[in-house]
Amino acid sequence: MPTYPDLKLYINGCWRTTDDTLAVVNPATEEEIGRHPVAGPTELDNALDAAAAGFAVWSRTAPRDRADLIRKAAGLMRERQDEIAHSITLEHGKPFAQARLEVIRGAEFFEWDAGEAVRTYGRVIPSAAGVRYIVHHQPIGPVAAFSPWNFPMSQPARKVGGALASGCSIILKAAEETPAGAMHLVRAFEDAGLPPGVLNLVFGVPADISQHLIPSDITKLVAFTGSTAVGRHLTGLASDHMTPVLMELGGHAPVIVCEDTDVEAAALSSASRKYRNAGQVCTSPTRFFVHEQIFEHFLEVFTKRAETTVVGNGMDQGVEMGPLANERRIAALAAFVADARETGAELVTGGNRLGSAGYFFEPTVLARVPGNALVMQEEPFGPLAIINPVESLDAAIEQANSVPYGLAAYGFTNRADYVDRMVDGIEAGNLSINTLEASLPETPFGGVKSSGYGREGGSEGLHHYMAVKNLSHSMTIV
Repeated sequence: MPTYPDLKLYINGCWRTTDDTLAVVNPATEEEIGRHPVAGPTELDNALDAAAAGFAVWSRTAPRDRADLIRKAAGLMRERQDEIAHSITLEHGKPFAQARLEVIRGAEFFEWDAGEAVRTYGRVIPSAAGVRYIVHHQPIGPVAAFSPWNFPMSQPARKVGGALASGCSIILKAAEETPAGAMHLVRAFEDAGLPPGVLNLVFGVPADISQHLIPSDITKLVAFTGSTAVGRHLTGLASDHMTPVLMELGGHAPVIVCEDTDVEAAALSSASRKYRNAGQVCTSPTRFFVHEQIFEHFLEVFTKRAETTVVGNGMDQGVEMGPLANERRIAALAAFVADARETGAELVTGGNRLGSAGYFFEPTVLARVPGNALVMQEEPFGPLAIINPVESLDAAIEQANSVPYGLAAYGFTNRADYVDRMVDGIEAGNLSINTLEASLPETPFGGVKSSGYGREGGSEGLHHYMAVKNLSHSMTIV
């Protein structure tokens, strides 16, 4: 098996270390598996200067040439998928098969964005004789991007793909808990021949890095995926300097299960998706609002699937769910469960830490959870499902919209009128009916309300990385 990589920063085409380092821990064993360097002011200034120089080169590179290089890097990621997945499973804990699928997903993001690189069309506006009005889309400039720990490869790929396809340079601040995924990504681009300074990678103390990169005059866009609280803070930093932002923030995804659906199929697919990545997914289905006629049946099937989910080290054969990211997540989930029970919720299954080594938590189901329970308002970000009965679709939609988040939402029904009512009534950036897939390379992904601003993926995915310039050209001096 491949070994965990020697972690380094990547600035201006060179791999670098620092004297100050922080530990990376395998959440399945609690053992230290590596140490990543901490970027200080000198390294961050070097990264900013490199990004400025890299932008001068990359923004003038033909879109077709940019696309070819991005596709080459994606191909290298596909070739190296087992090596990369091994690193991801060690640092994150997710099952190896899921880690490998994440690598492929990251490559698919790059391949889609490469295709969009040659389609950043402008337009000609009808005008009077002797005058031309032409709209150009041009790369906005160096990007400061911040990616989370829950998807070490595909989340950085979203940011890097959009930036590079648009002609921007980028400084990627990847998650310190899961740094190897981003390192493998950068290495693929280095081997593909990306010019120095176009892609830079840093780790360190997150607050110090954001405070240094965002106020810089070099930074022209801030792209962030993470919690709503941190997203609001970074947006405030950016607003002080009139720097635009792309924010993909937290969710608390509702699932509406109507009385006409195939109950067993809906329950089984819901439970399988709920415990994917140990529930540490911003689009994870969490608040289930099930019509009272089918509530007991749905709860029974969902619970059985939860109880048979195989939990363990992601390197072990047959494991379906790995550990949580850290010990803090265990304490947070235990607090959610305790608070819900105090308010009158029923703990159907789970609710406890598993074992004494590793950050494992039981797949958990809470039923009939009152609205004043903390978990009804705050995203648990773990293997915890809430299943409540509702008397009607209108009541379910009202409950779905009762939180300040609006990232992903799901519905199960075979009635066209129910679909129309959910489309019109549910407040979310992504609505999926009879499927729990919320994000694909070819579709725009992002939230409304407190779940963020802007979109990644689809034909809209490059919009935030581009500046609109209007040209008014008269054939004579007026």
